[in-house]
Amino acid sequence: MTSNHNKRIFLSPPHMDGHEQEFVNRAFASNYIAPVGPMVNAFENEFSKTVGIRHTVAVSSGTAAMHLALRLLGVGFGDEVFVSTLTFIGSASPIVFQGARPVFIDADRKTWGMDPDLLAEELERCAWQNRLPKAVVPTDLYGQCADYERINSICDAYKIPVIADAAEALGSSFNGHSAGAKAYAAVYSFNGNKIITTSGGGMLASSDSEFIEKARQLSQQAREPFAYYEHKEIGYNYRMSNIVAAIGCGQLRVLEERVEQKRAVFNYYHEALNDIPGIKFMPEASYGRSNRWLTVILIDAEKFGATPEQVRLALEAENIESRPVWKPMHRQPAFKIVDEGNSGSEHRVVKDGKHEARAAGGKVAEDLFFRGLCLPSGTQLSRSDQDRVIETIFKCCRQQALNSNHRGKHSAHQFTSAFDCEVHL
Repeated sequence: MTSNHNKRIFLSPPHMDGHEQEFVNRAFASNYIAPVGPMVNAFENEFSKTVGIRHTVAVSSGTAAMHLALRLLGVGFGDEVFVSTLTFIGSASPIVFQGARPVFIDADRKTWGMDPDLLAEELERCAWQNRLPKAVVPTDLYGQCADYERINSICDAYKIPVIADAAEALGSSFNGHSAGAKAYAAVYSFNGNKIITTSGGGMLASSDSEFIEKARQLSQQAREPFAYYEHKEIGYNYRMSNIVAAIGCGQLRVLEERVEQKRAVFNYYHEALNDIPGIKFMPEASYGRSNRWLTVILIDAEKFGATPEQVRLALEAENIESRPVWKPMHRQPAFKIVDEGNSGSEHRVVKDGKHEARAAGGKVAEDLFFRGLCLPSGTQLSRSDQDRVIETIFKCCRQQALNSNHRGKHSAHQFTSAFDCEVHL
C-alpha cells in the first residue's frame, strides 16, 4: 500500500464538486445522450453569462473550436495566420488543417504572452509585401490574458480579426473583462487538466451571432434543415454531448472558487520559494487577474545549482508530477521554419512530412522553455502536499550547496542534459 507521504501528486487533476452528478442524472433521466439536448443548451447559456460573450457553441475540444473559427474566417491554402509560439499545439494545428501557414510570434518577457511590439513590426512588414494574415491568435498562457488592448489596436488598423486562445484562462480577466471577451472570437477548453473540466470538450464564443450559428451547423456535419439528410458543404462531427455538457453545468457553479484555490496554491509556493536564489515566478500582468491555472517557476541553474530537468526528475523520484513549459512551436519537429524573406505565396508540405511555418523572434520563448518548470497546481492540493513539493525543491538546492564544498563553483553547463540541449540545436 502506498503511504500518504508517497502518494502520487498530479500536476492539475480534475476536481469534482458533487453537483455534477445531479446534472448528469437529469441528462440520463431525459434520455438525451447524443450530442443534442437541454444540457448542451443550458451549458452554452450559462457559459455566455459567465464570460460576458453573447453567443457560444459547445464542441468536442478546444482544438475543434479553433478549427471552426479559422474555417469561418476563410483561412485556406496559401494564407498565413499569426499565432503565439509559446503555446500548446492545438493553437497551431488547425491552421495546418486549413492548408495555411503559421507565423509564430515570440513572447513578451513581461507577460509571457504574444509580444505586441513584435506583432506590430511583423504586420507592418507584411503589409508592405501585401500578404497580411487572415487572423491573429494570441494565447492566454497559463491563465494570463494576452495584452488585448494593444493587440486589438494593432490588428484593428489592418482589419485583421483576433481569435483569443483562452483555453487555459477561464476565470481570468483583462481590464475587468473575462478572458476572451475582447477578441472577435474566443476558444476555451474543458480538458481534464483545466480549471474546470467536462472530461473533454471546448467552447467557441463570439458576439457575432451569424458566426456562431454557422459554427454550430458546421459542428453537426453541416446538415441542412430538412427532414432528410442534405449537405451543401462538408462539416465536422464536433458537437459536445449532452452528458459532457451536464458535467460542465455543475463545474461552472464552482469556477470562482477554483480560481481562488489556484491563486492560493500560487501564493503558498511564492511565499516559500520566491527568496531562493535562482528561482523566479511567472509575473502577473498589471492589466489583469490570472486564474493561475498552473504555477510556473523559472530556474537559473547557475544561481540555484540545478537545472529545471534535474528538479523535475527529483520531483518525479518523490512521485510528484511536474512539467516543462510549453516547447515553442517554432522548435517543434512537425514544422519546418522557412526564411522570413520567402514570398509566402503558398503553403507547402515538404517531403519529410514537416509543415512550413515562419517565425518572428523566438529567443524569449526559448529561454522560458529552457528555464521553466510547471509545479503541481491542483485545486485539491493540500498544504502537506505542497510542502512535499517545496521540500524536494529545497533539497535540490541544498545538495548543490553540499557538492560545492567539495568541488567549488559549478557552471550551469555542467548540469546540461539532452533535454536542455535541444533548444540550442
